[in-house]
Amino acid sequence: MGLAQFLAAALLFLLLLGLTAGQRVVTVQRGPLYRVRGSHITLWCKVSGHQGPAEQNFQWSIYLPSAPEREVQIVSTVDPSFPYAIYTQRVRSRGIFVERLQGDAVLLHITELQDRDAGQYECHTPNTDERYFGSYSAKTNLTVIPDTLSASMAPQDLSRMEGDVVELTCEVSKSTAQHTHLSVGWYLLQGAGEHHPKEILTLSKDFILKPGPSYEQRFLEGDVQLNKVGNTTYKLIIRGVKPSDQGQLYCEAAEWIEDPDKTWKDISCNQTERTRLAVLSQGRDLSVDIAAAEPSLSEGDTLQLSCVVGAPKSSNFKVIWLLNDMEVARVDPHGVLIWEEEYEERAKLGQLRAFKPSNTVYVLTISEVGLKDKGTYQCSVSEMKTPGDLHSIQTIVSSGIQVNVKPIESRVRLSVSTSTPRVMAGDPLILHCEVQDATGPVSLRWWHLPPQHPGHGVLVATMEQDGTLSLGSTYQEGRARGSLRLQKESSSMFTLVIPSTLDEDDGGEYRCEATHWARGRSWTGNGETAVTVSSMGLGLHAMLRSRIATVSYGQSFELFCQVDASYSLEEVPLSVRWLFQPSPPTGLSHELVQAFPNGTVLWGTAQPHFQGKAQLSKTDTSFRLHIHSVLPANEGTYQCEVEVWRRSILPLGQPAASTSSNAVGIKVVLPESKLQVATADSSVEIASGNAAIECRIVFAQNNSQFAVSWYLLPPLADATPLQIVRANYSGILKYGSEFSSPAQKSRFLSHRVSSNIFQLQILSANPGDRGRYYCVVEEWLWLVDGWYKLGEGTSGRTTLKFKLSERELQMDKSNHSISAREGEEATLPCRLQGALLPSSRLSVTWFQVMSSGRDSALLSLQHDGTIEYPEQRLAARLYLRRPSAGDFSLTLSSVEREDAGAYYCQLQEWQQQSEGKYWAVQALACSGYTQLTTMPPESTVVSRICSSPPLLNFILYLPLVLILLLALALFCWYCKSRKNKKGNITGWMMELEGSEEAKKT
Repeated sequence: MGLAQFLAAALLFLLLLGLTAGQRVVTVQRGPLYRVRGSHITLWCKVSGHQGPAEQNFQWSIYLPSAPEREVQIVSTVDPSFPYAIYTQRVRSRGIFVERLQGDAVLLHITELQDRDAGQYECHTPNTDERYFGSYSAKTNLTVIPDTLSASMAPQDLSRMEGDVVELTCEVSKSTAQHTHLSVGWYLLQGAGEHHPKEILTLSKDFILKPGPSYEQRFLEGDVQLNKVGNTTYKLIIRGVKPSDQGQLYCEAAEWIEDPDKTWKDISCNQTERTRLAVLSQGRDLSVDIAAAEPSLSEGDTLQLSCVVGAPKSSNFKVIWLLNDMEVARVDPHGVLIWEEEYEERAKLGQLRAFKPSNTVYVLTISEVGLKDKGTYQCSVSEMKTPGDLHSIQTIVSSGIQVNVKPIESRVRLSVSTSTPRVMAGDPLILHCEVQDATGPVSLRWWHLPPQHPGHGVLVATMEQDGTLSLGSTYQEGRARGSLRLQKESSSMFTLVIPSTLDEDDGGEYRCEATHWARGRSWTGNGETAVTVSSMGLGLHAMLRSRIATVSYGQSFELFCQVDASYSLEEVPLSVRWLFQPSPPTGLSHELVQAFPNGTVLWGTAQPHFQGKAQLSKTDTSFRLHIHSVLPANEGTYQCEVEVWRRSILPLGQPAASTSSNAVGIKVVLPESKLQVATADSSVEIASGNAAIECRIVFAQNNSQFAVSWYLLPPLADATPLQIVRANYSGILKYGSEFSSPAQKSRFLSHRVSSNIFQLQILSANPGDRGRYYCVVEEWLWLVDGWYKLGEGTSGRTTLKFKLSERELQMDKSNHSISAREGEEATLPCRLQGALLPSSRLSVTWFQVMSSGRDSALLSLQHDGTIEYPEQRLAARLYLRRPSAGDFSLTLSSVEREDAGAYYCQLQEWQQQSEGKYWAVQALACSGYTQLTTMPPESTVVSRICSSPPLLNFILYLPLVLILLLALALFCWYCKSRKNKKGNITGWMMELEGSEEAKKT
């Protein structure tokens, strides 16, 4: 391979590598996965190769086995409204949540797995890339299996001397259909650290024995062993028991399954009851330990206390049982039991027992404990030399053990159930409450615990001991839910019937509270059952689709409205309403037709032409609208609106729920336009008079009509086309804004010369009409219900020119600039230089240069002396005063700010032709431009000056100016008085000059 080929291959490899590196890939935990009902599970999902922010969003959905094609949304990291209704409550209560491991990886948590959670899970990542490239979702299957793991061990209270052997057995079994492994371990709980058990020894899922850190050395020495005896029995053996082994021992079993990614996952865990182990020291000193089989009890339970004495060399003891430092009973060295007086009656009834199973163990048992039996228990042990001695060698009091007795909440056992666990709104609810072991009268209450108000119960109904029935305030109005019934079916069975549920708010928990009365006391028990009332709108949605979005005129199309819900729609009455929004939109959508469940069809009035063109049909949960012979009026947006009705209610009044589909746009393509317009450029040259511009249609359909619009492109290079006039297909004219004055309308005329030629006539054309003209032809066709535009064509440009005469008039062509204040008048110069022939006459036209690029004629003086004003708005302010025969200067009175701009005039010389039959132009000329600048009026100038800063300075010095003026006035008065005395001011001055004082001055 040559160097060039090698480099090309390497470049191609790098390019492919770059494309691959930029490809989005979503990966989800590989399935199928098997998890146990009730367990906490997790599913991981991650995305790589993405663009955009480092923190990506994730959306989890499930495809249930019952509907494998329908997506059910569960939870999203970005959209709180993403979950469907069946998952909303679990997501809000964090029964289902997403844990973010990092920006591109998450864990889906389901804290308590349910049977309905089985299915195919999909992890989707919304796009943040510049383009779609790669995978945006991944799926995995999850199967929910029952928990068959069982672990059991009989609870015991064991006392062993230090160095003895302890043996405990644990029964572990499973019946999982899948291939799983077991792990079995033994653990020790001690003192206050009951929440942190110590591991003794575990048989792992890989059949390896692993001791805990505290037992590792003893395991290696063979003192701690775990043996499997038979198929389900596991035995723990501890030789040479130590005081550190004292505490509560239990067995824990776990079931493991291997996932498809070859990792093992514990899917179930089970703990046994606990065995209490007391280890007695071998020392010589007397020791006393007290233990309770269960220190936390309820009223009626049995309390068993053990007092273990550590004194191997003696067996003569006196033991006293204490409750809250008060004596309960004592046992002397001979074994004689003596009860305190307040306990004698209960002892006679057999509720209290105290006995000595061995020389070192003493037991106190209290059956049917009451609240008065709670407190701190101790045992006091006194060692005697001989059984008859009155004085003890030593007395030891054990540490206290706290016994708690909870008040009995219920001695009534209830079984609460429902025969209607899942119903639709409007269906009845039937609830059952069975009161077991009740030997006396029973009163009953039913409560509703709405899911939207957790912890708040609403009383439904009450039945007293004598059978009296009363309803809660919410249920007393029978018209809403019907007449509620609470009846006693048998001695122990009570049934509540709610004839008609309102909506999903009637779902949730229903609690039966039964009170049993006996012996002057009462015991209350309660139980709950859950019901789900599905709203008719739960999961209800409609999707509209069409096989085609663009339809040719005269063809047909179909729309399909597919309805889905989270419940079966097979027996639910449905109605459909078809809506239409024309294009372009005209406001609210028009109702085309509505079909009711009983077959009634109601056509709308806004679009009457649909009735004869549309067909309706229904298959299962899909509605079809077929429209044939499509017209342009059928173009627009379609939508279906589906309503569901309760089974027991006729389709009258308001439906139970409704939903609207997405909108689908249908575009109707009109017949193809065959219009061709001549596009060649041309020119028209005239000296004066009228001009004609032609627009020719080369080809068009025979039955078409045409609308013609004429445009002018002024001579300026960047000028915008000006619309002159538009003649629609009916011949109605509409002039553009620049040509809307009466004078312009009378000069520019559009008419049809023949079937394929249109003409624009310009009467009395002048230089202001110079430019390029063109037409835009629109082809219109009548299609059943109206005129429709098929297409348009633009002609070539026709340039209008003015032929210059051989002889040009002599006139002043220099440019001028004048200014005038607003409200005053301004004279714009236009003067002929040189003499005219006696038989000649002159005409003049004044123009203003407009911003559009077109020169606007203001005033025309014809050769016969008539004056025309094309711009009527200025007629009252324009004057031709003509101080001389060759002076055509224009006077503009009452100047306004908008008058500013450039002006020029055009002179034409006319002579009679053909012995006076008509007049013809012999010569013409245009003046230079006169730039008119407008200024604000005088009063405005003064006000501006007065508001200037120099005037403020003048006002500050005004007092000084007044003083100077006053001095000058006095001086003048003095001069006048001297004149009167001397005769004239000169003499007075001469007198002053002659005096010494004047000289000094």
